[in-house]
Amino acid sequence: MSKKPIFTTPQEAEAAFYEALERGDLEAMMAVWSEDEEIVCIQPGGGRLTGYALVRESWRRIFEGGRRLQVQLLALSAVHGPFTAVHSVIEQIAVAGEKHLAAPVAATNVYVRGAFGWRMIVHHASPVPPSSVGDVPQVLH
Repeated sequence: MSKKPIFTTPQEAEAAFYEALERGDLEAMMAVWSEDEEIVCIQPGGGRLTGYALVRESWRRIFEGGRRLQVQLLALSAVHGPFTAVHSVIEQIAVAGEKHLAAPVAATNVYVRGAFGWRMIVHHASPVPPSSVGDVPQVLH
């Protein structure tokens, strides 16, 4: 098993999360997550998944379809403390090569700092009506 990267900031962990999502790379995705059993992931329209094994299986199922995604982040809002960071974003997701955009997704990502750097402990994503996104400043990663 390869050594997990050390993310020195929550922004670095978040960038790695979205890069793994766009590449459909399960190992890179799980390298962002804490290995604690208390982690929580809620996919758009899905139930609450708790624990490393269930979160991993959820991402495996998403990636097994082989569709490459393109994610644009809008309206980033962040609160940082010494050991915790909470990021709220609007994800505008498209399937690579298709012109149609999926409905925007509101996501909350929570990171904690531990001995091995920053790791994700919560990803909660829910679809939102396109009209609620409005003209927000765009933040690209």
